[in-house]
Amino acid sequence: MLKTRIITALFLAPIAIGGIFFLPPLGFALFTGAIISLGAWEWANMASIERQPGRVAYAMAIAVLIYLVWLFAVPAVPLLWLAVFWWLVCFWLVRRYPAGSGAWGAVPLRALMGVFVLVPAWIGLDHIRNGDVQFGDVTNNLMVIAYIFFVVWVADIGAYFAGRAFGKAKLAPRVSPGKSWAGVWGGLAAVALLAVVASVLATASAGETMLLIVASLLTGFVSVLGDLLESMLKRFRGIKDSSQLLPGHGGIMDRVDSLTAAIPVFALMITLLGWLSAGHG
Repeated sequence: MLKTRIITALFLAPIAIGGIFFLPPLGFALFTGAIISLGAWEWANMASIERQPGRVAYAMAIAVLIYLVWLFAVPAVPLLWLAVFWWLVCFWLVRRYPAGSGAWGAVPLRALMGVFVLVPAWIGLDHIRNGDVQFGDVTNNLMVIAYIFFVVWVADIGAYFAGRAFGKAKLAPRVSPGKSWAGVWGGLAAVALLAVVASVLATASAGETMLLIVASLLTGFVSVLGDLLESMLKRFRGIKDSSQLLPGHGGIMDRVDSLTAAIPVFALMITLLGWLSAGHG
């Protein structure tokens, strides 16, 4: 299994890096839209749409929604606010599980959940890719995207080590028994350190540094929620992975669940802070 995971990672890493960091804006939009659509195909499975025609139709519907947002240049900020509200709802759903699952367990409602998760993730990415960035000396919007990835990865790594060392109080045992509150705090501490390092490298002011720490902590926390939401849906559905698209890694959603929550939240915060302009692409 380890060998399979390594081979898959070595094969996919250049594709992901090239698609995100070396394509022009239109190519970036198409590449990320394709990834989100594949994630939608997996989400359909988590929503108990078992037959392939239904799963493909759901993925196509998500792709069409993304295309319409792009075609009509729908302003990103209101939709990002909607995403933030959605993740607040998710916090409530995850905390109550399995109580309340009867209210959202129907197939159409779980399918609708995917719309609120997947479409804002693409909107956030496109908003950042096409915007003008100014944080300290940093003006490269691709650096912002890279930073979000690092926030999620650092939060995950910090949570792993802190959880192993101190993880007695479970975070959401009925959703993801392996996660602990110690892991959350350890991950957030690592994220705060990352924000300080990033601010120093960007020669940001003290005020900018403090604001980046706060924004990064909120992003790190909501990234945990993205992971928990997918875990809750898979547990409700009775499956271990969202798919087997990535040998040794499960599915795309298993790899990007935290990012789908982190991206729209961080994109909105840095827009409100004045570090990112409205997208123009």
